[in-house]
Amino acid sequence: MKLSRLLLAAFGLVAAVDLVCLAAGADVGHAVAKPLLMPLLALWAALRKAPRPLLAALLFGWGGDVLLLSDAEPAFLAGMASFAAGHVCYLVLFAVHGRRDTLPRARTGLLALGYAVALVTTVALLWPDLPADLRVPVAGYSLLLTAMAFRSATRLGLFAGLGGALFLLSDTLIATGVAEWPQPPAPDFWIMLTYIAAQLLLTVGTLGVLDARRAPAVTYGEMRAA
Repeated sequence: MKLSRLLLAAFGLVAAVDLVCLAAGADVGHAVAKPLLMPLLALWAALRKAPRPLLAALLFGWGGDVLLLSDAEPAFLAGMASFAAGHVCYLVLFAVHGRRDTLPRARTGLLALGYAVALVTTVALLWPDLPADLRVPVAGYSLLLTAMAFRSATRLGLFAGLGGALFLLSDTLIATGVAEWPQPPAPDFWIMLTYIAAQLLLTVGTLGVLDARRAPAVTYGEMRAA
C-alpha cells in the first residue's frame, strides 16, 4: 500500500510539474515531465491488479506522448497510431470487463446520438482546414476515439465515462490546432490538463468497478474461512 500511494503521489507531482511548465512556457521541463506520466500511472495500476488491456492502453498512451513531443508530421502520425492502439485496448477492456446495464437503454441511445452528432460535425468542420494527407487518418482516428468515449460510459460508469469524454475533448483541441483554428490561451496546457484527467479517470473508473466486484468474493471467502 505504501508503494502504491507513493506512485500515485509521484504521478500527481509530475502532472503538476508538467502543467506548471506548460503554463510558464518551460519547454524543457515539459519534455522531461511528460514521458514520466503514463509509466507512473501504469505502475500504480499494476499494483492495484489492473487488467492487461488497461496497462497496455496506458503504455500506448506513453508511446503517443513521447512521439508527440516532436513537431514533425511523421512523428504526429506515429503518435496518433500509438494512441489509436491504446483506444483499441480500451475497447477490449470495456468488452471483457465492462457491464451492459451500466446505463438505461434510453440514456444509452441518447448518448450514442450525441457522440455520433459530435463526430460527424467535428470531422465535417475540420476537414477543409486539415492538411490533405491528414484528413483520412484524423477522420479514422476520430471514429475510434469516439467509440472509446461512448463505450467507456456505457460499460464502466461515471468516472470512466468522464475520462472518455475528456480524452475526446483533449484530442479535439489538438485537431483544431493542426487545422490552424483560433486557439485558447496556452492551448498545450488545456490539452495536457484534459488528457491527464482523462487517463486518470479511465484508470480509476476501471479499478473502482473491478474492486467492487472483487469485494463480495473476498468477503465470502473470509466467511468460509471463518
